[in-house]
Amino acid sequence: MKSQKVIAGLLIGAAAGAAIGLLFAPYKGSRTRKKLAHAGADLKDSLKEKIEDFVETITDQFQATKKDLMESGKEKLASIKANAKHSLS
Repeated sequence: MKSQKVIAGLLIGAAAGAAIGLLFAPYKGSRTRKKLAHAGADLKDSLKEKIEDFVETITDQFQATKKDLMESGKEKLASIKANAKHSLS
């Protein structure tokens, strides 16, 4: 949820910055368009990096949780087996 807010904030900030930049641009249109294209590419790269970091973090958390659940399940299974053997003997 937090990362969604960060991404939304980045997109809103980029849009607001672009709009303000167009209103107060000291350059002619062709130069401004080139600058906007460059800024858009930078934003795209930044967002791509943040998304990759987010996916990596989620993947790491998923793997850790999966490992913990597997270990917990094995312990419970061992306990159930031990109780069953004790009950049968």
